[in-house]
Amino acid sequence: MRRSVDDLDRAFDLLAGRRVVALTGAGLSTDSGIPDYRGPGAPRHRPMAYAEFVSGEAAQQRYWARAHAGWRYLEAAEPNPGHHALVVLERAGVVTGLITQNVDGLHTRAGHRRIVDLHGRIADVVCLHCRRRSSRRDLQRRLERLNPGWADHRVRAAPDGDALLAETGGFQVATCTACAGVLKPDVVFFGENVPKNRVARCTAWVDDAEALLVAGSSLQVMSGLRFVRQAHRRGVPVVIVTRGPTRGDEMATLKLALGCSAVLPALAASCAGPAAPTPALRVRTRSSSAG
Repeated sequence: MRRSVDDLDRAFDLLAGRRVVALTGAGLSTDSGIPDYRGPGAPRHRPMAYAEFVSGEAAQQRYWARAHAGWRYLEAAEPNPGHHALVVLERAGVVTGLITQNVDGLHTRAGHRRIVDLHGRIADVVCLHCRRRSSRRDLQRRLERLNPGWADHRVRAAPDGDALLAETGGFQVATCTACAGVLKPDVVFFGENVPKNRVARCTAWVDDAEALLVAGSSLQVMSGLRFVRQAHRRGVPVVIVTRGPTRGDEMATLKLALGCSAVLPALAASCAGPAAPTPALRVRTRSSSAG
């Protein structure tokens, strides 16, 4: 515990009084009941790649059958203390921008405003033909009418609202109401590129930042790792908070192998004062403020 408190104090020293950009990953949402891909106890699950999804109707049926069954777990998830702590840090002027690799939308539901959903949001759907965007909730209602009772399958939740469901035969897939085209969740699948405008905005944020805080990401994919490399090249502090190793550990100024729901509220309590949530780990009171 003494080492944990010392590390939290050092994290405060690295972040206080600086413009901080936060980069979050799946490990932040595990305390909301959403499993990650690589953490301890994560289900063995290979997410569908873009090339497979567009390969034909069979792959699309398989994807939407599992996604329809798993949606209720994602929709029921609520922001946890880590999400709320980042909102406090934003309102205190500490976190000036948040880049999330998560597609669950929990940062927005928690009240975060200055945010880039790097990989999109699972709550949105896009037609691959006419590019019309629509609501996932509306699609869920259509899928329920086409497949009554399907969402009642007892399944184990997987990341991104998917479900571990072996049998998907007979599932009826809905098409775009405007052009009958193929519908896809408006998220970046493996094998797709993050839209350039999102990358450009995040790059500008990191260029302007005086510190980078990584929370709950193993940094296994380049879409997030690139920003750690960018901050490291600039010589600004990089603080990583996540259980287990990451690809960015060698570039980290400080690595805290602790859970986000413990560390982030503690940092918020130090940086933002009385407005912050009660921390699970306490650090000593300081008179300085991070504005």
